[in-house]
Amino acid sequence: MNVKDLFIQFFVSKNHQQIPSAPIVPENDPSVLFNTAGMQPLIPYLMGETHPSGKRLCDYQKCVRLTDLEEVGDKTHHTFFEMLGNWSLGDYFKKESIAYSFEFLTEVLNIPVNRLAVTVFLGDEQIPRDEESAKFWRSHGILESRIAYLGKEDNFWAAGETGPCGSDTEIFYWRSDEEIPENFDPEDDRWVEIWNNVFMEFNRNADGTIEKLPKKNVDTGMGYERIVAVVEGVTDNYASSVWTPVIKKIEEISSLPYKGNEKSMRIIADHIRTSVFIASDPAGIVPSNTDQGYILRRLIRRAIRYAKKLGIDINSNWEQDIAKEIIALYENYYPEIQANAKTVLKVLVDEKNKFNRTLEKGLKEFEKIVAKNTQIDGLTAFHLYDTYGFPIELTIELAQERNIKVDECGFQKHFQEHQEKSRTASKGKFKGGLAGDGEIETKYHTATHLLNAALKKILGPDTHQRGSNITTERMRFDFNCDHKLTEEEKKQVEDLVNEWILKDFIVTKEEMSKQQALEMGAEAMFIEKYPDIVNVYKIGDVSKEICGGPHVNRTSELGHFKILKEEASSAGVRRIKASLE
Repeated sequence: MNVKDLFIQFFVSKNHQQIPSAPIVPENDPSVLFNTAGMQPLIPYLMGETHPSGKRLCDYQKCVRLTDLEEVGDKTHHTFFEMLGNWSLGDYFKKESIAYSFEFLTEVLNIPVNRLAVTVFLGDEQIPRDEESAKFWRSHGILESRIAYLGKEDNFWAAGETGPCGSDTEIFYWRSDEEIPENFDPEDDRWVEIWNNVFMEFNRNADGTIEKLPKKNVDTGMGYERIVAVVEGVTDNYASSVWTPVIKKIEEISSLPYKGNEKSMRIIADHIRTSVFIASDPAGIVPSNTDQGYILRRLIRRAIRYAKKLGIDINSNWEQDIAKEIIALYENYYPEIQANAKTVLKVLVDEKNKFNRTLEKGLKEFEKIVAKNTQIDGLTAFHLYDTYGFPIELTIELAQERNIKVDECGFQKHFQEHQEKSRTASKGKFKGGLAGDGEIETKYHTATHLLNAALKKILGPDTHQRGSNITTERMRFDFNCDHKLTEEEKKQVEDLVNEWILKDFIVTKEEMSKQQALEMGAEAMFIEKYPDIVNVYKIGDVSKEICGGPHVNRTSELGHFKILKEEASSAGVRRIKASLE
């Protein structure tokens, strides 16, 4: 019996009701393209609505996350994954939740206790240190040296600026053949998080005060692919039983071994699997140039490119053979995959044929371009897109392999001049990475504009935002950069942001056409996603950005900006985590 079945069987034996996975495309939630976590479809019930299946629930949920798309190809990243979860809606709490997790891991999956460690909430001025969870862990044999107390960024969950919130406890596994250290260091990558139990016991009021909730909830999540790899003792997720039938099929089709061709085979396996799940969803997603359809198109075309790298005959039925293998693996768990199998195969073959017609010519054209140029300008990049169907991401990816830069802003300008954009996208999709829109998130969102401008000053004008994520505790900002920032560079960026904050610049908003905004040099991420009329936010004379998120009125409202961490996000992309104090 596999881990998924064991998980459901275990929690059903603990009086939980199994609920079906929600669709991969969220219902009645325009704020995201896909369900990204097991708890996402259950938010109304975690916020107080009564669930028709009762107070104890469990499931496995289909999820898609695209934040790490460029990292797919390594041992651990996936775009589609399954999340195992169990919930208590006003029933049991910390003691039982921790006991269930510990029993499942050690008695059902037979994971040795000495390979486990946990984190709990450190506490702050409003909410005490979570000694209760620590006590329960100790009662199960977790040593004090294997319990780490961490702050809000790591071990606290909140629905937003106001509403339910609470600490969490995360369970880690020593995923290495090296000797297990006596003391747990959560910064050591050999300790891998395998389960997260969130305890919602407080309510945050509009004035910032915290009060106990009359009904406490438990929300847990465990990644299926990761836990299977742990149980099977492999450090490469793609070497686990979740993936081996698919990898073997790719080996058979390509007549090549997995060893030595890992990256290409992982990308093909991952992208075809995700495409199968998106295309089989009841939402009826087909490849297009907008929203979920754009993601589906990008995944299929990226898989085709890596199939070519393996020497696979693109005109054969290779993608259908892989898809059939995936359908066979999942049809017993997700009936919609089998029910929509013909649709899935048609989506794959139609998009392949469409792309194949231009891919060969496009690659030849690309080779001609890079043979004569050290940079690809915006018009050339658009020509590759318009004439040969190359998504800008494919051009960037090919260029990065040759250490050649692509003028993305120039591409976007030409893209807007020639492409009729969809007007149907829900405006909720453009919140700029915010988890909420309260006062603190508003401050952090404004700070991302200053950080973006500071990075351009220090690292050069070709530096651009690649993504952001904002919570009430911190901001995360991704940007293109080919090196790890030096201590001096980090200090210069930090000092410049704080200098601008102290200058108390006024933040102004101006409504204009998208074309006008681009011509005046306004920055924008995913420009095609914005409507024809946009808001341009200016911060003094240091920043101009097309944006849909909320902003403060003056920079002095932000406080002191501090860089907490600078690290790699993906190839050619760095990530800064920062806070406002």
